[in-house]
Amino acid sequence: QVQLVESGGGLVQAGGSLRLSCAASGLTFSSYAMGWFRQAPGKEREFVSAISSTGISTYSADSVKGRFTISRDNAKKMVYLQMNSLEPEDTAVYYCAAGTVLTYKSAAYNYWGQGTQVTVSS
Repeated sequence: QVQLVESGGGLVQAGGSLRLSCAASGLTFSSYAMGWFRQAPGKEREFVSAISSTGISTYSADSVKGRFTISRDNAKKMVYLQMNSLEPEDTAVYYCAAGTVLTYKSAAYNYWGQGTQVTVSS
């Protein structure tokens, strides 16, 4: 079965950096666009960043542009989210997702990981 497993979350001070990883199995990884989403307590899940199946195209939310970078390694079946200049507002559970189209719409993604907690202290 398809599995997406996130790692790399943790507690960091404002201004710091974290690198999230997502390991995929059970799917033809190179055929899927991959996305990162996040959900803060009491808020709806929101789009963070996405990358096309080939890695050529990326798309990020305005709130993270210039701070977060998404990348992927199809040979390793991994997708990454490099997060720099973290802010307390970035505190959330971060999820990776796999879908057939590059989009910010969560409903378009077919598979989801369990999430990893990112906490940014002020």
